[in-house]
Amino acid sequence: MADRTSSSITIKADKAAIMEVIADYPSYPDWADGIKSAQVLSAHPDGRPELVRMTLASGPISDTYTVRCHWSGDDELRWDLAEAGAVVSGMNGSYTLTGVGGGTEVVYELAVDVKIPMIGMFRRKAEKIIIDAALKGLKRQVEK
Repeated sequence: MADRTSSSITIKADKAAIMEVIADYPSYPDWADGIKSAQVLSAHPDGRPELVRMTLASGPISDTYTVRCHWSGDDELRWDLAEAGAVVSGMNGSYTLTGVGGGTEVVYELAVDVKIPMIGMFRRKAEKIIIDAALKGLKRQVEK
């Protein structure tokens, strides 16, 4: 998973407000296109999710897998694949938040490996679609 896809968006809110929405995995189906369900299986001592089972239905990919979350306060969430699905065989990603004048820049990076043959260019295009939809949904959810 050497290739990662990334994109960013500026949201008119502070890092804590944005990270609160990001940490609320059960609400992802309300704002993150393609996420059909997200169940927190375990939490870190501070209450933030550690293991999350997610069901994705985006374009040709429909799968259920589990991610492990690594939090750095309100600055960053990193995750990696804890349990592969039928299609998703590898995944890591992150949200990195940086305060900017009047808001917060959110950078989303994602790398996904799938068990089905897929040319790298198409995989990165799919990652870009997932990232852009997630960032737009996050912005709508936070700013509403």
